[in-house]
Amino acid sequence: MDAAVRRRPPGHPRLDLAALTSVLVVNAGSTSLKLSLVDERDESVRVDSLDAVPDDVLAVGHRIVHFGDLVIEAAVADTWVLSDIEEGAGIAPLHNRPALEALEQAQRTLPDVPHAVVSDSYFHNTMPEHARRYAIPESWRLGYGVVRHGFHGLAVRSVAEQTPVARLVVCHLGGGASVTAVKEGRSLDTTMGLTPLEGLPMATRSGSIDPGALVHLLRQGVDVDELDRVLNEESGLKALGGLDDPLGFGVYTYRVAQAVAAMAVALGGLDTLAFSGGVGENRADVREAIVARVRFLGEFAVDVVPAREDVIVARVVRTLLDQ
Repeated sequence: MDAAVRRRPPGHPRLDLAALTSVLVVNAGSTSLKLSLVDERDESVRVDSLDAVPDDVLAVGHRIVHFGDLVIEAAVADTWVLSDIEEGAGIAPLHNRPALEALEQAQRTLPDVPHAVVSDSYFHNTMPEHARRYAIPESWRLGYGVVRHGFHGLAVRSVAEQTPVARLVVCHLGGGASVTAVKEGRSLDTTMGLTPLEGLPMATRSGSIDPGALVHLLRQGVDVDELDRVLNEESGLKALGGLDDPLGFGVYTYRVAQAVAAMAVALGGLDTLAFSGGVGENRADVREAIVARVRFLGEFAVDVVPAREDVIVARVVRTLLDQ
């Protein structure tokens, strides 16, 4: 489908947006589940449980990391769309499956309001071809869909909207972690690729690793399921002792700084380096270590910008339902 937003199916009732105010946003991440109500002024409030959602909610918006083969920004959560998201679970196993479980629970609890899914990777659709492509045979790209998607798009878009500069690098550092080059509000490159496993070391994910090492492990008898589990659940900072261990701290901040420098190449320079996410916002020592390594890039501002993914999801859902 070519449209950025999938239109409401025939027969879906047009809603009186003036009569209803808030969108419930369900954000199932790799390490957390967040519920929030976002009103038409982009003001949000955290909700403790689905049972605490008021009766006058306009709709429910669900952040979905990967839409499978669907290249769209958002869609009503019907059977057709959910089947594609289920197929995408293999690309993002730590994200899509919890998100689908949260969606099913929300639909049971709130059956009388529309539910919509919003893509977390769509923001990176503006990456140029030289950033999206891997140096692999065309048959792998076309036959298996091995291209770079990028993730954390909703968080990065939120930070970019709050930081209106020409050349922005966003370090979104939390349970998952990525660094993105944003030029005048558009993504040019990012560290995550086909899956959310590529790029930086994360809380439990390895980040990029020599593909030959993976071939070596397979030949040594490590099976595919074990390889997948260890790379996603037993690696990253967990394998290095955490950020409070000198080794974990050193590896992490070094790799992030490398990524910042790479994104500055994509942008042709750097105006602002923005930090978001649980680590990015709350660990001044991590920020300082990263900034110290990239000061050779010249003068640039450093900001801490909380990502408001829920606000972006709510806006997209309102646009979808108003079509």
